[in-house]
Amino acid sequence: MVTIESLLSNADLPDSPTPGLDAELLLAQALGKSRGYLHTWPERELEASQHERYQAALARRRTGEPVAYILGRQGFWSLDLDVASHTLIPRPDTELLVETALALLPVTPLQVLDLGTGTGAIALALACERPAWQVTGVDRVPEAVALAQGNGTRLQLANARFAESCWFSALAGQRFQLIVSNPPYIAAADPHLSQGDVRFEPSSALVAGVDGLDDIRVIIEQAPAHLLAGGWLLLEHGFDQAEAVRELLAQRGFAAVDSRRDLGGHQRISLGQWPL
Repeated sequence: MVTIESLLSNADLPDSPTPGLDAELLLAQALGKSRGYLHTWPERELEASQHERYQAALARRRTGEPVAYILGRQGFWSLDLDVASHTLIPRPDTELLVETALALLPVTPLQVLDLGTGTGAIALALACERPAWQVTGVDRVPEAVALAQGNGTRLQLANARFAESCWFSALAGQRFQLIVSNPPYIAAADPHLSQGDVRFEPSSALVAGVDGLDDIRVIIEQAPAHLLAGGWLLLEHGFDQAEAVRELLAQRGFAAVDSRRDLGGHQRISLGQWPL
């Protein structure tokens, strides 16, 4: 007899840092139920097809494939987003970018740009919290643009739109009060690229040259042409890159340059204001 309880107590995910949570999420999907259902009905027996779906999902997880890719969904901010293997998986650290943007700018109408939008996570979180803002998310990967647009449509966020663009390449003449980005910022030789979930994520969304700052340099150099006077640029970066990013911002002429710490105490984002 195969029950929910027996499966959860024998998940066999030795390489996962969160085997219990992984098993619950994968089993809930196989059953088409919530995680709460698993604890309410632990004695429930699985149908053969449900058991097969669960075992197939476990097998994928044992190879190291991220749970978010297996489920096709990931939570970010207050949103439930569709994800796919051609985009990064939204992470809690990036919510600091959203928090900082919301605190910096007023609730009145303004234009916002999210560079390298991926799933649309940042753009959609801002659009959800600030209905008066018009948020544009761009990505150079057509599949990512389609995914982000699909998320926006499903969440009924009409104040967010998405377009294909390699950074600012398709945005000639457009200016914004706020530009945000979680760009690639990992150095090409970083050993973490061959570890954990990151192995399955697109390297083009992770790696940015020898020191991890190539894309950040491009964004900082080009952003002033697309910022209104007094507008802000907010960038996520690596835990040890804040000083270098602040220096790049200051050299380009940004004012009020600063960094903000994530819940782990790392300086995770840096920002600057284009002078009035």
